[in-house]
Amino acid sequence: MPMELTQSRIQKIWLPNDNRPALPRRSCGPQLANSPTVIVMVGLPARGKTYISKKLTRYLNWIGVPTKVFNVGEYRREAVKHYSSYDFFRPDNEEAMKVRRQCAMAALRDVKLYLTEEAGQIAVFDATNTTRERRDMILNFAKENGFKVFFIESVCNDPNEVKLSSPDYRDCNSTDAMEDFMKRINCYQASYQPLDPDDYDRELSLIKVIDVGRRFLVNRVQDHIQSRIVYYLMNIHVQPRTIYLCRHGESEFNLKGRIGGDSGLSNRGKKFAVALNKFVEEQNLKDLKIWTSQLKRTIQTAEALQLPYEQWKALNEIDAGVCEEMTYEEIREQHPEEFALRDQDKYYYRYPSGESYQDLVQRLEPVIMELERQENVLVICHQAVMRCLLAYFLDKSADEMPYLKCPLHTVLKLTPVAYGCRVESISLNIEAVNTHRDRPEEAKKGPNPLMRRNSVTPLASPEPTKKPRINSFEEHVAVSSALPGCVPQEVPTQMPGQNMNNSQKPS
Repeated sequence: MPMELTQSRIQKIWLPNDNRPALPRRSCGPQLANSPTVIVMVGLPARGKTYISKKLTRYLNWIGVPTKVFNVGEYRREAVKHYSSYDFFRPDNEEAMKVRRQCAMAALRDVKLYLTEEAGQIAVFDATNTTRERRDMILNFAKENGFKVFFIESVCNDPNEVKLSSPDYRDCNSTDAMEDFMKRINCYQASYQPLDPDDYDRELSLIKVIDVGRRFLVNRVQDHIQSRIVYYLMNIHVQPRTIYLCRHGESEFNLKGRIGGDSGLSNRGKKFAVALNKFVEEQNLKDLKIWTSQLKRTIQTAEALQLPYEQWKALNEIDAGVCEEMTYEEIREQHPEEFALRDQDKYYYRYPSGESYQDLVQRLEPVIMELERQENVLVICHQAVMRCLLAYFLDKSADEMPYLKCPLHTVLKLTPVAYGCRVESISLNIEAVNTHRDRPEEAKKGPNPLMRRNSVTPLASPEPTKKPRINSFEEHVAVSSALPGCVPQEVPTQMPGQNMNNSQKPS
């Protein structure tokens, strides 16, 4: 018999009437379409593996796939508090090899916990994994637990692209650090067995990223999420660039407190457009691309710049459905239940006949892909759209996203850095109304339960686990003299976006 369904009031989707739990994951058997995946990084040190791991994790979390990085180097630094020299990585150092294997096993145990008990969908195993023996161990681990595996190998034959960024050398003398690090790379080089998709590894799912994205080799992509990972990796680059985000100038509807619609600029909005033109000229940017939505207020703002611009329908403001062109007071009076529901869960709430922030993220994915491909870009958009874009670059969660502050007549300058994004907030000193609504007190009490079975909540990339994960192995390792000029210390943990000033933090 057909099952009775009930429509979720927040998400406007149909749900079964029963309270049956989600299907349990199987530890073995056929690979389901949504089986958890372990992404295994492969490559010599200083080939950008951690950069790829963190950037990919940020993207996957933003699109709603819970993902976490497990960096084996962090486990090793917890076990061996004081790095001595490259001798630790010599293949004939049996005690050190034992420590390194134990660290890898500890990381895999945490991978299993994350994917089976913590609602994770993808775990990124960030280590060198340069030998077939180590990769076979990971494959066996995945098979035993019913996980898919996707390998990402970063190959760099251009010595100019090899960068020293290991926390082991923080505050070290640069000359001594580089000398030790090159010897450390040689230790790995001696036993390095690259992925071989033509023979030994022809059955594996993998992508080889060659010379920082100059070439790619893809083999046996298994599913939709792996194809999205490949597409994403083929679009990112490491060239210096700046992304500017701003809203249109103040609109007539902004003055009246009305949401949505397609009104033109107010007098102050027109002054902002002129000020934005002056600001862009002062930046003196080479080949600046300008993008707008297809709504009147962004196009009017861009016209004042007297530069070519491109209109994106994907950049249109969130569709408020039956609430378009209404004030919040009118929504409260005419649709009191909808008003209350949106305050309960602003990310998932979908306006009747309109959109949610979750819908908006999906609509904006092509914009993010193209932003990653480009160099200098100015995006003139809208409040909800700007929040979604900002959440991607600053690694903000779905809970924080709808409350990020994006004031009118302010430009956010985003400069990608090693593992995140530096943000500068630049006010152009043109007064405007404040359209920001703070999170209601009731919503601050805690997250609401998910409204949909078998669904996932997008998260910001989790910070490295702080709890002790393995016993100290220092007693196994002979402590040799430290490098000249080195001061061993804990690994810094700074999330992208921590440099942003208070006006850009979610209220």
